[in-house]
Amino acid sequence: MDVFVYGTLTEHTTANAVLDEYEYRRPAELVGLHRIDGRYPTLAPGGTTAGRILATPDVAELDEYEGVDRGLYCRQPIPRADGSDTVACYVGDPKAVSAPVDWPGDGSFQRRVERYCSQNDVVVRTA
Repeated sequence: MDVFVYGTLTEHTTANAVLDEYEYRRPAELVGLHRIDGRYPTLAPGGTTAGRILATPDVAELDEYEGVDRGLYCRQPIPRADGSDTVACYVGDPKAVSAPVDWPGDGSFQRRVERYCSQNDVVVRTA
């Protein structure tokens, strides 16, 4: 799986501690969401975020590290700008990561992220 990373997983030392197998593919830019720092980095509507593409088969390990089962982050598929496929991206729940972010809409945090991304053409561009 290809993942857009923008925080601690952009560093080899962190990725190596979390994942058995991984490869950094190339620099990338997330268009439509910008980085906000709270207790942990997360994303907010609008703007752009610099990061990189990390490829790994270790999805369960990533989900554990990002706290998906605990509601810390959700894994959101984001289309590539060239339309070829999607890239996973972890988005932190503002309440869980103590970040000053307001996601528009009603419903669960994950549903609001899904809705915003699909309605606002959020994409990942690679170099």
